[in-house]
Amino acid sequence: MLPRLLLSAALSVLSMSALAAPPKNAVLLDHSAEALIDSPTAVRLMAEHIPAKVWKIYPASKWGFVSQVQGGLTASGSCVVTARVMMVPLTPTLKAVLFRPEKTATAFDVQAGASADQCRELARTKLQQAVDSVVSGLVKS
Repeated sequence: MLPRLLLSAALSVLSMSALAAPPKNAVLLDHSAEALIDSPTAVRLMAEHIPAKVWKIYPASKWGFVSQVQGGLTASGSCVVTARVMMVPLTPTLKAVLFRPEKTATAFDVQAGASADQCRELARTKLQQAVDSVVSGLVKS
């Protein structure tokens, strides 16, 4: 019985470390349309979907992530959303973002007859897909 408890505790610690929060010095920036997703929500989604493995291979002192979600409702009532996520290098001294993306992913979709709330939900989903695409290009899951 004791070995099972130890194994279960070890597995839960490992799973928590894989979903750990990003490092305190991580640069996560967002430049999205406020009508679709606010910046704190976009940054939180990126932080939740970038595993600790990425930060071990690509340290937060050298790399950052930038997201951008654009689009909205058309006159015909269709929701058009484009979400882009980029992993970018940071300058050595100022730790500012240098626009030379190492990895980029874009996810887009159109949903006919969508309400504003459905359009915002679609924007969150597409941002998650873009983050997952960038991460899958960086580390094996």
